[in-house]
Amino acid sequence: MLSTSRIAFKSTQLRAASTVLRRTKVTLPELEWDFGALEPHISGQINELHYSKHHQTYVNGLNTAVDQFQELTHKLSKDPNDLQAARDLIQVQQNIKFHGGGYTNHCLFWKNLAPEKNGGGEAPSSSSALGQQIEKQYGSLDKLIEVTNAKLAGVQGSGWAFIVKNLENGGQLDVVQTYNQDTVGNQFVPLVAIDAWEHAYYLQYQNKKVDYFKAIWNVINWKEAAKRYETSKVTK
Repeated sequence: MLSTSRIAFKSTQLRAASTVLRRTKVTLPELEWDFGALEPHISGQINELHYSKHHQTYVNGLNTAVDQFQELTHKLSKDPNDLQAARDLIQVQQNIKFHGGGYTNHCLFWKNLAPEKNGGGEAPSSSSALGQQIEKQYGSLDKLIEVTNAKLAGVQGSGWAFIVKNLENGGQLDVVQTYNQDTVGNQFVPLVAIDAWEHAYYLQYQNKKVDYFKAIWNVINWKEAAKRYETSKVTK
């Protein structure tokens, strides 16, 4: 029979294990502006649907997939020969990639935007590290925007374009295109993320996505991009 002290010790261990296993779920980020603050370039209706419906879907999907991943890995730890659990785990990992990418890409996207009255569209300072790198590589901000818009126009179906700082080649700028909700690798620091999915523009621009790609630069938060550029460390 266990002593009172042993029972208390076991109870403490169980509470500690419960605390370790408890997971804080991801949530929507707080927006720094009202839905209508990016008009006329991006309508308030689009922002509201994009944020409260589409981004929320990725939040929910990621939380569900991570819970399922934990359950399945625990199941496999007890029976490594459970082939169905292994197959289910592979599918869940694909869901984590998709919803995790959707979650993180959109968090970057919202932070990348600012109303014009708050500096949206204002070019990075020519004295900033980012401003100097843009001038060095592209000659002008307009040229970098032109290159990025060409990448965006090349997205067949759904995807993203990112202006990134490449940590493995001395901090050079690159423009990276991804499909679906794929995000950039860890060798890149995303400075600007632009959503090329139809839900980002169709209510306002319909089939004229090129007009959306032109308009969004009026509300790009280059101060945030410059901060990301300056605070990230080059590894090679």
